[in-house]
Amino acid sequence: MDWATQPDPFRSYKRVEIISLRLQETDRNASHLDLYERTRNPFCRFNLENIAAFMELSLGLSAWKSFAGNRWALRINPSSGNLHPTESYLLLPPIHSTMGGVFHYHPYWHALERRADLPERIWKRLYAHFQCDGFLIALTSIFWRESWKYGERAFRYCNHDLGHALAALSFSANLLGWKVTYLKNVSDDDIDTLLGFRKSSWVQGEGECSELVCMIHGAEHTVKGQEFPRELLDEFRQTSFYGIPNQLSSDHANWEIISKVAIATNKTKSADREMKRYRTTPYSRKAQSLLSATQIIRQRRSLLACDGKTSISMNQFFEMIDKTLPRESCVPFDISLGESQLHLFLFVHRVTNLSPGLYYFVRNENQLEELKTNSRKDFAWQLVEAGFPLYFLLKGNFQREATLVSCNQSIAGDSAFSLGMIAHFRTPIETDPHMYRRLFWESGMIGQALYLEAEAHGVRSTGIGCFFDDPVHEIIGLRGNDFQDLYHFTVGGPVDDQRLETNPPYRHLEHLSYSSRAG
Repeated sequence: MDWATQPDPFRSYKRVEIISLRLQETDRNASHLDLYERTRNPFCRFNLENIAAFMELSLGLSAWKSFAGNRWALRINPSSGNLHPTESYLLLPPIHSTMGGVFHYHPYWHALERRADLPERIWKRLYAHFQCDGFLIALTSIFWRESWKYGERAFRYCNHDLGHALAALSFSANLLGWKVTYLKNVSDDDIDTLLGFRKSSWVQGEGECSELVCMIHGAEHTVKGQEFPRELLDEFRQTSFYGIPNQLSSDHANWEIISKVAIATNKTKSADREMKRYRTTPYSRKAQSLLSATQIIRQRRSLLACDGKTSISMNQFFEMIDKTLPRESCVPFDISLGESQLHLFLFVHRVTNLSPGLYYFVRNENQLEELKTNSRKDFAWQLVEAGFPLYFLLKGNFQREATLVSCNQSIAGDSAFSLGMIAHFRTPIETDPHMYRRLFWESGMIGQALYLEAEAHGVRSTGIGCFFDDPVHEIIGLRGNDFQDLYHFTVGGPVDDQRLETNPPYRHLEHLSYSSRAG
């Protein structure tokens, strides 16, 4: 890690039109459960003001921190090492006096950078194809931002982060009565075409990898098309793209393995049109947080240290993990990413009325028997509560083991509970290598739900990207790679660093006039 080459956390484009977005003056009156249930939020029009709110509460800044002369931004969407490899691009139709186009979102300025013009005829064809109104958003990854610090681990960290961002978009959209739908039959090459990446002059080592594109539409509608027709892609190939990307670092280290994995897991076109349907059972608990939905989103922070004593109630524990279950018409897992492949292997330390020990929360019960077959024979597999897929496995104090397997980080043992996300691994990836990325996306989405739930219940959480998967597999009894540990998380009572100063996220824009911010 060379501090002199630390990447700029903000991508920007030179020689482009900049459209400043209006910051929300008053947050919407939305409750905790409004984050999750689609029926609770009325539809808001697709205008620039609402798009600004959508981006502010998903990929915008949340605060500034400073210490000993150093200052850094935090964002609504968390990132490994706060390095933020995820970039976002919006494909917007004509809105009032603003011509439609392809725009890069700049979170520091809360602004759109125009990269291309899209005439109205393209949008008429898009609406006819997808059979609903709305707009598109694409997410990309800059691997260098993570590999600068984490080396070859950067590939999976980038995909964790992308899953967090995807869930953050889904939560924010829901508060506006909108829905995010993943267009699973759009290839990476197609996204390159939509974003004009083949026409972009990247600094060597700083190129962006296309990851996914989603349709943002009214929650009451369904997207009919899952791909881009060839004639529409031809229109984008003929489109002129503007802007020169900024240089992020003065020098770079080349991690060749990352490029190899990116190519091996490239998304190609597919004919998969199956829409996965999830459970329709309601949430097992529906206690409301005293915090509003926007407060929960804005004040989410990564846990830096645990106090080693805070307990949570069993009801709180159930509510937190219940929000990670995919359900129809519930955020964030109804985006059509596909069948759920991840389960939570839990180290329960301090949950009142629940015995400390090991538990499994089975997020896809079609895989229950396979999980049992691949686990230790002395696990009890006792259902804790009828109708709720939480299984007690083994009683005991596993704080030491939780700490050891999470790279000896005490936050895993000093918390109320910690967990490893265990993925159904070999078969999905052999069937489709791109599933390697999507498994990490799903893990990030689970993590984002846990982040918000911890905040809603007065505690804090954090993702743990450094862990020892082999020892975890030994604890579970896993052999081979039918199942694989992908991501760790911990939830507990926070110990705040009082040395850090916190400032509002957009104080640097206060000197701008209302009209210049609103665009």
